[in-house]
Amino acid sequence: MSAHHDESRWSWKPDPRVRALAGRAIDLIFPPHALDNARPPQSPGMSSDAWSRVRFIAEPLCDGCGAPFEYAMADRCAACLARPRAFARARAACLYDDHSRDLILQFKHADRLDLAPLFASWLGRAAADLIAEADVVAPVPLHRGRLFRRRYNQSAEIARPLARRYKLAYLPEALKRRKATETQAGKSASGRRRNVAGAFEVPERQKARIDGRRILLIDDVLTTGATAEACAKALLKAGASAVDLATVARVRDAVDQPI
Repeated sequence: MSAHHDESRWSWKPDPRVRALAGRAIDLIFPPHALDNARPPQSPGMSSDAWSRVRFIAEPLCDGCGAPFEYAMADRCAACLARPRAFARARAACLYDDHSRDLILQFKHADRLDLAPLFASWLGRAAADLIAEADVVAPVPLHRGRLFRRRYNQSAEIARPLARRYKLAYLPEALKRRKATETQAGKSASGRRRNVAGAFEVPERQKARIDGRRILLIDDVLTTGATAEACAKALLKAGASAVDLATVARVRDAVDQPI
């Protein structure tokens, strides 16, 4: 490998949090443009047109998985009644579609940590009933190898400001991903369950802080619920009284099926 390639491989990159702070300072001087290059955004990363296209979820919805109903009906959808999940209830701010996907992927993979407070505020509205009953806020963890490559856990970046805003205990290490699982993308519902089976545990030193508490688990996107299910089982095994789930977005068609 040439020296040039060595330099490229080992070039230093600042921590995303430092870049986010610097970005906010620059925004005071040079206001940010919207992601779609439209008129100035009404909130970080979004123009008024982009904002209007995001499909936010509101009642009526399933109290179990948070799936939106077309009209008011039973408290829980058929999938939740047929097979209750380990997490008690779930809420998502919006549907995961063409209009929300770009925001979430930029946040997740392109160091757009300035979007974290925006997503936390979305969850504050969508999961207000869960927040009111929560004792602890905990993010879905990344395996240390993936965390090293990405340099931040996107779920933790949302969970931290959410816990701060509502004065809840924040436990970023409540869960540990004890094995490096494959990506869930492209897997069937059963494949996703097998992939994360036994992947999470509560470290011994965290169990006293979990015992008897109602946990609000935070993640970016809910698809089949396999990851949330595995996390909830680990937390309940460690003594949590209940686990609820709040995500920025949810894939409507996939999550409506029994997991």
